[in-house]
Amino acid sequence: MKNKRSTLLLFILMLVVSMFLAACAGGGSDNNASDSGDKNKDDDKTTEEGTTDEGAEGGDLVLAVLSDASSLDPHGSNDVPSSVVQDNIFETLVTRNDDNEIEPGLATEWNAIDDTTWEFKLQEGVKFHDGEDFNAEAVKKSFERVLDEKVASPRYFLFEMVNSVDVIDDYTVQFKTDYPFAPLLAHLSHNGGSIISPKSIDEDYAAMEDGKEPGSVISEHPVGTGFFKFDSWSPGSEIKLVKNDDYWNGTAKVDSVAFKVVPESATRVAELETGNAHIIDPVQPNEVARINDSGNATVDQTPSSSLSYIGFNTEKAPFDDVRVRQAISMVVNKDEMIEGVYEGFGVPAKGPLAPGIFGYDEDLKAIEQNPEEAKKLLEEAGYGDGFSTTIWTNDNPQRVDMAVLLQQKLKDLNIDVKIEQMEFGTYLEKTAAGEHDMFILGWSNPTGDADYGLYALFHSSQKGDPGNRSFYDNAEVDKLLDEGRKETDPDARVDIYAKAQEQIVDDAPMIFIHHQEYLVGVSDKVKGFSIDQAGIYQLKDVTLSE
Repeated sequence: MKNKRSTLLLFILMLVVSMFLAACAGGGSDNNASDSGDKNKDDDKTTEEGTTDEGAEGGDLVLAVLSDASSLDPHGSNDVPSSVVQDNIFETLVTRNDDNEIEPGLATEWNAIDDTTWEFKLQEGVKFHDGEDFNAEAVKKSFERVLDEKVASPRYFLFEMVNSVDVIDDYTVQFKTDYPFAPLLAHLSHNGGSIISPKSIDEDYAAMEDGKEPGSVISEHPVGTGFFKFDSWSPGSEIKLVKNDDYWNGTAKVDSVAFKVVPESATRVAELETGNAHIIDPVQPNEVARINDSGNATVDQTPSSSLSYIGFNTEKAPFDDVRVRQAISMVVNKDEMIEGVYEGFGVPAKGPLAPGIFGYDEDLKAIEQNPEEAKKLLEEAGYGDGFSTTIWTNDNPQRVDMAVLLQQKLKDLNIDVKIEQMEFGTYLEKTAAGEHDMFILGWSNPTGDADYGLYALFHSSQKGDPGNRSFYDNAEVDKLLDEGRKETDPDARVDIYAKAQEQIVDDAPMIFIHHQEYLVGVSDKVKGFSIDQAGIYQLKDVTLSE
């Protein structure tokens, strides 16, 4: 066990050192935003006029997706269906590649002035989609908006340690933090740090003064510097983006991208088979063989950094009793659920972090299946005769199936469960408000750091919309997560997060089900597509062939 821990610590230390060196040098060359390299680089080699090795340029790419975005304001949402659209419109100062290395984005280079000051040199000559200049003032205005209490951004937690963003000159900006914050660069790669047009931000504040909600202007007409521009949004139906011909670092290959909302899985498959959609997400596990055998499409399978879980509202009886939460956790057979719902795609989760994430503890002990012990715990808690409750899920068929399996399992404990299903946007609003008993959801980790996988989900300051929909509150865990943010030594951070995970698993605010494998149906006409470990589509280098 010591050898395993030592190997892990050595790997993590090397990883962090490599990230720091890459940062000081201004970054490397590869990026997870594209399967052929950095999303800000046009690496395809031209073979004849208007063509590339991967296929002809032009055409209208159509994606059929399960859920609509909840907001197109990158500071105003914290869900994957929104992020997959926003990521094409907006850009961040830095990006992160598949090896967890930080690379240039809208910043060309950076360095640590001292423990709490980072300086960034910015790309010059970049324009927002509305013609506004990208510069240090734009960076300052975007981050001050994320941190503005009046905006109440659900992504505030990513940057709450930032004390000030100071303009040094037109293309130099400094971030000053309240304390040394080890994963700052990783957080800046998250699309919550997207840079929004200053004009758009001013218009949004003006709308707020007229009584409108924060983000009303930005979400309805998002303006960034990305390789696609916003065209239209028919809520519940379709979002359309068009190619940014003036993009500063190599334009996208297709003319437009449409995200069509298609809730029914069978309909999505039919759309792929008939050519009405080029990419569909998600594919149900029982549809994989059909698509792979279709002769016109295949399923892209990508391991993820995400977590699927069943959460408890720890502020509501009987789930305010840890014994009840542990008891329910003990009747769940994760392998059975993964096989029954996901047909074996993905790996069981011991805790909240996926393998490969900084801070993952391979020695963490999960709550094991033990029905007899579960009954004893319910007796001790005063629920030996069971109780009635509800479990909520959105319109994801896999989550509905998971709810049904849990419903059946809990009959053994005399717990009667009613399943309630709702549209994704409504689901997020109601769970953020704490109206639920139990719920099923997932969490991706786009920064690759334990802070993102733990702080938002389990710190008491993050209850509700930022991520802590279990309304979990443990002072010791809060202390550890705060320490993990401030500690700069990677070995010490690993130890801190190991302790935090052990306590979280014991408190059982959720049942950690599995780290899924993304299943995306892709037409054979599509080349250059990939999906990263956080579930974000990489569309810049996609081409379509006839």
